[in-house]
Amino acid sequence: MGEAPDKAMSRRERLRVEATRQILEIALHQMASEGPGAISLRGIAREMGMTPRAIYSYFATRDDLITALIRHISSSLADALERARDAVPAAHPENRLLAWGQALRVWAMANPQGFQLVYGDPIPGYQQPEQGPVEEAALRICGGLNRLVAAACSPLPYSPEAAAEADWSDFPAGYLATVRAEVPDLSPAVASRALRVWGRLHGLVTLEIHGHLRAVCNDPAVLYRAEMLDLVRSLAPAPSGAGTDERNVITPAT
Repeated sequence: MGEAPDKAMSRRERLRVEATRQILEIALHQMASEGPGAISLRGIAREMGMTPRAIYSYFATRDDLITALIRHISSSLADALERARDAVPAAHPENRLLAWGQALRVWAMANPQGFQLVYGDPIPGYQQPEQGPVEEAALRICGGLNRLVAAACSPLPYSPEAAAEADWSDFPAGYLATVRAEVPDLSPAVASRALRVWGRLHGLVTLEIHGHLRAVCNDPAVLYRAEMLDLVRSLAPAPSGAGTDERNVITPAT
């Protein structure tokens, strides 16, 4: 019988994994205290008691470190969104979308520096790799949202009104290829609605992270929740007298 993967790792490999984790953690602290431009391999080396030569064996350049950090953060967000979604039965697509949206805000409030690193202003001097540092996680997030929106508003996208709502020509070719590869039966109306959901939720999260909601709202979590409910109801309006069933939605602590 083979050894478990963690036991199969050599001591040297385990030390390298732990050192990499510490490097990424310190880089996040640098960014939190002085902004994204403060991320410095030499500064991290000093804090860890390493020589610059030693730390460059982990990340050859500052751009490599930032790329690894963005990938790590994006995967963390994708994991959180998928856990929240999967905690709700597939038979309740509206509630799965609500749980996904709630998880977005909870994760962002717990990881404000990470959220800003991925979705905020470009880092001064950073040149991302050709494919981009968040491709895999971005596909999980984008594809997951498109599928959730498609399920929540079905069968609405097949009505004449929804069919006229958007056309594939409205989307850049690169994005179109990505979303259709992830969700082959996606309609342009659903793709358009998913982008609007994404934009409205990200807008409120960004305002809260930058401190712009507290002056106008006592509890941003309540405002965000109301926005999510409005979004879900707009995707598939309930029959007269019916409401959105939230019994299966678990609201995490805020």
